[in-house]
Amino acid sequence: MTTLKSKLHDDLNAAIRARDELRSSTLRLTLTAITKEEVAGKEKRELSDDEVQKVITREAKKRREAAEAFAQGGRPEQAEREKAEGEVLAQYLPKQLSDEELNAIVAQAVEEARAAGAEGPRAMGAVMKIVNPKVAGQAEGGRVAAVVKKLLAG
Repeated sequence: MTTLKSKLHDDLNAAIRARDELRSSTLRLTLTAITKEEVAGKEKRELSDDEVQKVITREAKKRREAAEAFAQGGRPEQAEREKAEGEVLAQYLPKQLSDEELNAIVAQAVEEARAAGAEGPRAMGAVMKIVNPKVAGQAEGGRVAAVVKKLLAG
């Protein structure tokens, strides 16, 4: 078992003992998503820590989107629950980049792409290829794309 997955199991057991319903249900759902990912495909396999982290990131994104949907739908108590679950999952993810850090990385990538001959809005793909490996897991794709578009336009 990977270290991140075993940490999730240990934390789940601790949450159950502490009768922390929010934390235990969130971790249960996340571990279920990990297991589902492991058995998807033709044969069962063990996920690496990076793959487990991607599953946790995906689950956290689902919580953010659900919280927004509930807030817009006039269900603030359910939105709060989703936000709280997202915060539990955030503890297992790497720290997100600040706007300044992200802008600096993207600006450097834009310069690299321009040096390679990519110009204007069509340089978006080239810049994203440079940026994505540097920010993997530390910034959401939509947020990165927005910064890239802003810097390419400006």
